[in-house]
Amino acid sequence: MSKTETLYAAFAGHLSAALDALEAAGTLPGGLKRGAITVEPPRDPSHGDLSTNAAMVLAKPAGMKPRDLAEALVAELSKLDSVTSAEIAGPGFINLRLSSATWLTELRAIAGLGADYGRSSMGGGSTVNIEYVSANPTGPMHMGHCRGAVVGDALATLLEFAGHKVIKEYYVNDAGAQVQVLARSAHVRYREALGQDVGAIPEGLYPGEYLIPVGQQLAAEFGDRYAAAPESEWLVLFREKAVAAMLVMIKEDLGLLGIHHDLFSSEAELQASGKPDEAESWLRAKGLVYDGVLEAPKGKTPDDWEPVELPLFKSTAFGDDQDRPIKKSDGTWTYFGADLAYHFQKAQSADALVDIWGADHAGTVKRIKAAVAAMTGADGEPTPFEIKLVQMVQLLRDGEPVKMSKRSGNFVTLAEVVTEVGKDVVRFTMLTRKPEAQMDFDFAKVVEASKDNPVFYVQYANARVHSTLRKGLAEGGFTPSGDHLELLGEEELELVKLAAQFPRIVEAAAAAREPHRIAFYLGDVAAAFHGYWNLGNDRVEKRFVNAQDANLTGARLFLAAQIGQLVRNGLALLGVEAVEEM
Repeated sequence: MSKTETLYAAFAGHLSAALDALEAAGTLPGGLKRGAITVEPPRDPSHGDLSTNAAMVLAKPAGMKPRDLAEALVAELSKLDSVTSAEIAGPGFINLRLSSATWLTELRAIAGLGADYGRSSMGGGSTVNIEYVSANPTGPMHMGHCRGAVVGDALATLLEFAGHKVIKEYYVNDAGAQVQVLARSAHVRYREALGQDVGAIPEGLYPGEYLIPVGQQLAAEFGDRYAAAPESEWLVLFREKAVAAMLVMIKEDLGLLGIHHDLFSSEAELQASGKPDEAESWLRAKGLVYDGVLEAPKGKTPDDWEPVELPLFKSTAFGDDQDRPIKKSDGTWTYFGADLAYHFQKAQSADALVDIWGADHAGTVKRIKAAVAAMTGADGEPTPFEIKLVQMVQLLRDGEPVKMSKRSGNFVTLAEVVTEVGKDVVRFTMLTRKPEAQMDFDFAKVVEASKDNPVFYVQYANARVHSTLRKGLAEGGFTPSGDHLELLGEEELELVKLAAQFPRIVEAAAAAREPHRIAFYLGDVAAAFHGYWNLGNDRVEKRFVNAQDANLTGARLFLAAQIGQLVRNGLALLGVEAVEEM
């Protein structure tokens, strides 16, 4: 292995070389596609260290029986010094056992690469645009936005680590009815700041106290110029001022989580620049937008419904269940019409697109996927586009639902939660379940110092590593040493084998766009490390620090140090600090 080539990548290379040799010998035909071949740990560790499906994948296109191909591959792989045994399992899987020296070389690789261990060139420098959060700019961030924000931000870091260039984008929905409501709400607070008695906030406006300083800023800037003016004189101005103030607040709130976007794209600017009109013209020229009448609503038709001719996007040609209007009857753009143009714009500067949406937007997935396929695939393969849906988070305190926030009016703000439990707890907790799964966030449980709390358990692993290293230094001047790693036994090697999976996990998580896989893996590493450390409670010979054997102590401390490095690397991908003391 080269300095930067980790174990799983090296064995993928060995397997490729073995297949090349079989092709050269005429055993295999040339040109077989190898993309579906995997090298990974077997599901049952008793079956070996590595497993490959190569014979299963290639047998049919090669015109061979899987076991015959597996036998030919086993003969080639058995020639490697690092392989102590190669066996065929089931219909043609190949299980390999590796020498202890091979695993110890990987342990040294972790030390040599440090913070770069697990970094991959898999992405090849291709650009991925990740749009996440994109909350309406009508108030502070709340916990309904939090999960998508963390998932998107962790995914961005993960993809960069895996060799992609990443654009982190926030789409500002500043052209819809909700920002008109925001402007009217700000006007009420503006009149209040001028000393008027505004009474209760009118129904339908935003009641949160966060708009009080916005009203004060407007009063300071404009005096009473718009206090009694008709709405037509101030609505656009107040909308722009209020949205700008909300974006400042939103950026501050996201900053509490360590989240900073590269780009904030305005829907209002998109429409003003004529992008939706350009998209409509382009789609009409391709025969993908036509003027038609929508079908009547299913079930009982509402009394006020009447057929209206609208410009419709032919989304059924791309898998949607009906064609979709891009404009309303009054000529303004539907949300879909503007969104279609926005995605077309994004695709001009990216090789792939990823959107992180709340699960309440599930109904629009098909149509926007259809639009992106239509607009980017006209002259070839469409731009890869994925939408990750994120479920809401239920806030609990000792099992009881949390009351709403006075400041926000009707929700608990992200700032309130981060202030109470801390950025790291919030970020890690948001990644402890798959994003499509429901999540409870109990204030008591997420700060609990127990193995049942994954945030604590993983951070404690790194803190325990540092405590162990300090203990070694204090009790005999012992420091980590890679000089006598051959003294490590099978139980220690099991830790190394788990650690060696990190680069493979990184690539798999990046390919699947699933940063939670890193959190799950860190939980496994933490459990294995704590389990080994606890052996020393009952078996003195298993303690990391053994004053009677300096060489073994140095080797075990070296192992502990690399486990700590691995945990730090994984936590960095999640945007979580690796604390050294708890």
